[in-house]
Amino acid sequence: MKSRGNFERKFGKYAIKNLSLMLIICYAFGYLFQWIYPEFLKYLYLNPYEIVFHGQIWRLVTWLIVPPSKFDFFTLLMLYFYYSIGTTLERTWGTYRYNVYIFSGALFTIAGAFLLLGYSMIFQKDVVAALGADYYTIISSMFSTYYVNMSIFLAFAATFPNMQVLLFFFIPLKVKVLGIIYGVMLIYQFIVGYGTGLEMLTVANRFVIAASLMNFIVFFLTGRGKVHMTPRQVKRRQEYKREVKKSTKITRHKCAICGRTEETNPELEFRFCSKCDGNYEYCQDHLFTHTHIKHQ
Repeated sequence: MKSRGNFERKFGKYAIKNLSLMLIICYAFGYLFQWIYPEFLKYLYLNPYEIVFHGQIWRLVTWLIVPPSKFDFFTLLMLYFYYSIGTTLERTWGTYRYNVYIFSGALFTIAGAFLLLGYSMIFQKDVVAALGADYYTIISSMFSTYYVNMSIFLAFAATFPNMQVLLFFFIPLKVKVLGIIYGVMLIYQFIVGYGTGLEMLTVANRFVIAASLMNFIVFFLTGRGKVHMTPRQVKRRQEYKREVKKSTKITRHKCAICGRTEETNPELEFRFCSKCDGNYEYCQDHLFTHTHIKHQ
């Protein structure tokens, strides 16, 4: 926690605010290219062969513009959905941690593309020889932000498992249920792939899924119960404990994390947490992000 806080203090000022909106803008340019000149997108793919042997280093960045699907009405809904949950995660974790999560997903994807290049040259020589440069164009088109977006949703489901959403606008479901469904789908895609007739695409798809979701795997294994607490929130809680000893003013509501009250912040709403042992009250900013207090 201490080292994480040091990194945030040093590099937090460089974090991009409202990163989800930036991704949506990238998609807008991608869909524009898809509509005006679809063939141009081939020069934006994350193609490690072209990067290594032809020096097309712009592909390390431009693949983020490539849209994950064809544009239609449901695309607008999905973009709005991912913008909404991404913004919520940024507000919950903080801009720095959200940036780290997104960019680590992108970096893992890039690493996966280069690992796939090495795998293909060693274990799929016959296929590469038969298809030539077209082979790398085909598999590079599979590296998009689709699974990076999926990792955003899985992180949201892990952070707010009991939040309820309306599937198809009328079926109420908890986010953790959708997260489990998506998880099962990803495992199925990883195992089955495109079928035995297209083995090269099946292998490529496994690299894509594993690389793009590596940030969530790292997040899940290392964060778990501590994911809701950022260094800044820990600092505020420590400051609150010190202020409690000094304060003599009696208030009706006080957040157990940040110490804000209805006197200092009348615009806030306060609620008691039913999952904490004891009468612990939290403001609206920490009601869903605090660590539940359990007495042994």
